[in-house]
Amino acid sequence: MTFFVRCSFASLFLFAAHVSAAEQPAGDVARGQYIVESVAMCERCHSPGGALGQPDPHHKLEGAPILQPVPGWAIYAPRLAGRPPGTDEEFVRLLTTGISRTGAPPRHPMPPFRMTKPDAEAVLAYLKSLHH
Repeated sequence: MTFFVRCSFASLFLFAAHVSAAEQPAGDVARGQYIVESVAMCERCHSPGGALGQPDPHHKLEGAPILQPVPGWAIYAPRLAGRPPGTDEEFVRLLTTGISRTGAPPRHPMPPFRMTKPDAEAVLAYLKSLHH
């Protein structure tokens, strides 16, 4: 009986480890959502109405004009939902190093993020999950 219990426990442990690995992308998406919505606050600039405090839920992260343009700043925040600008590698580099696909820092008001690679990949996974 003890052998059976040990084998069952070992099988359950291996199954749980396999399920956790299989569910990892969903975890990445959830982490990415948390970073985008609660930490980086991307909706403030990349969603219409976000700068006014209430992003349009029907156009979440679809890009928006910068409401108070400043000389030298970007005039439009690009679309992030579904397909962020550039390749996946360029987008992750932007979020981890603060260097855009042009080889320069992003234009203000975009901050030069210094995320970890797993966090940047989670943000990318979340943004790609948004299909509009």
